Amino acid sequence: MQISDIPFGITDWSAIEHTEHKGEQGTAYWRTQHFGSIRVRMVEYTPGYLADHWCVKGHILLCTEGALHTELKDGRKFTLLPGMSYQVADNAEPHRSHTEIGAKLFIVD
Repeated sequence: MQISDIPFGITDWSAIEHTEHKGEQGTAYWRTQHFGSIRVRMVEYTPGYLADHWCVKGHILLCTEGALHTELKDGRKFTLLPGMSYQVADNAEPHRSHTEIGAKLFIVD
């Protein structure tokens, strides 16, 4: 990732309107900012959320609340708790997430 041509700035995430994204089960609420080609999001998954697709987008993802379970298409499974993160490159390893109790995430992609 190359970060360029972005002046110093502050984001008040509470002032960013959220968009709703239905999963196979549950809902994800995204607050999104774009900085050139970089997308930065605060995402909240409702309890019981299950993604409706295998994602191939690269991310750097930090769990700030709750618990996020991520399954890779090859069968490996991982759990993120608050303060834990993962990173994956574009088109590297298809993944999908779910949560029983809900989760809040900070994502850069």
